[in-house]
Amino acid sequence: MFSPFCCLPGLAESSILLEAAGSDSPPIKEKPMSSLEQLLAEARLRGDNESLPYAGAVTPQEAYALLQASPNVKMIDVRTQAERDWIGRVIVPDAQHLAIQWTLYPGGAQNPEFMKQLDQQARLGDTLLFLCRSGVRSRYAAKLATEHGFEHCFDILEGFEGDRNEKGHRKSIGGWCSHGLPWVGA
Repeated sequence: MFSPFCCLPGLAESSILLEAAGSDSPPIKEKPMSSLEQLLAEARLRGDNESLPYAGAVTPQEAYALLQASPNVKMIDVRTQAERDWIGRVIVPDAQHLAIQWTLYPGGAQNPEFMKQLDQQARLGDTLLFLCRSGVRSRYAAKLATEHGFEHCFDILEGFEGDRNEKGHRKSIGGWCSHGLPWVGA
């Protein structure tokens, strides 16, 4: 049956309701968005504003909140195993932390098995958050995954370590570590 009401995306927390002309039905309130839905909507808007070739982008804090909100959100850590071992890794449940190298160590060649490994560890409907050192490789990985049918791919802005400071060191300007999110390592 046709409903005389419509709801606009992004108005979930407002009291604005649109009523079709001539309707005698009382207005209904839209269900408020969950924090998960709200964070994803903001990330998608960021993606639209930047014309990203994947669903969107999240801050490290938003990524952590999304991981806490749903077991169907997965972090794809595209750094090399050496980076995870020597630099550190995020502390999230193992089922949500998927380690798939974008490039191989040593040498830095692109991992020819990247998509095969992603297909083995994630489902097309999962929300995937891509993480690298500073937010560059993760963009390429999110783009490739999107091109292969993963529709909910998000880059984690700033990466794990963020940018270099005035002394050339990381982990103090942006990134997962500098925001005080849980991690372990050097």
